[in-house]
Amino acid sequence: MNWYVVEDQGRLTAVDAGLPGFRSGLSADLASLGVAPGDVEAVILTHSDSDHTGLATVLRAAGARVLIHADDEPKLRKPGPKSGDASPVKLLREVWRPGLWRFFVGMTRAGAAKPSKIEDAETFTRDDVLDVPGRPRVIATPGHTPGHCAFLFASHSVLFVGDELCTWNPLTGRLGAQLMPTVFNTSTNQCFESLAALEGLQVELVLPGHGEPWREGAAAAVRNARQVGRS
Repeated sequence: MNWYVVEDQGRLTAVDAGLPGFRSGLSADLASLGVAPGDVEAVILTHSDSDHTGLATVLRAAGARVLIHADDEPKLRKPGPKSGDASPVKLLREVWRPGLWRFFVGMTRAGAAKPSKIEDAETFTRDDVLDVPGRPRVIATPGHTPGHCAFLFASHSVLFVGDELCTWNPLTGRLGAQLMPTVFNTSTNQCFESLAALEGLQVELVLPGHGEPWREGAAAAVRNARQVGRS
């Protein structure tokens, strides 16, 4: 479960915020980079799931702004279960998978069952260029959640894709660029449609919420995800 810090001319933006349980190591993790929580000016969230928002309240208390797509802001303010492909009823069909149990046990131990409630977050919409360090452009990629988005840091040649793509499948362990498992998405059909927004982006590095960096560019990541299909 990845979250990232982007440095731009000495100023910092956090992309996503991990799990609540990451708080115990936050100061030490940032100190290893020579910075502190108060040095982070903004937290930009790809979506509202609890494994991406856990440190947002801590960083906001230290002075950071918190920003999220307008369509996901209600779930950030009042967390709750997802619907569609990710409805609890459909998730029950996957309980036979050992990977599902391992994933959710790890999530629960790290505080995912007690998501951070964040009120008064700033909101943005598709194609906005955010006034935060690095000035990323918002790429709308709905499907995993209604307001899911990716962030393009063009000056860094980096694309942060959140959970539109992963390079490690939490259910099967399969590696390589692919969509998140169907039972984690509000609409997997929409996730496939959202791939079109990424494939033409010229970047060297694609950074997902789950798995290792993808270093073959956005077009290759999209092509691989389409070939893999649903899981």
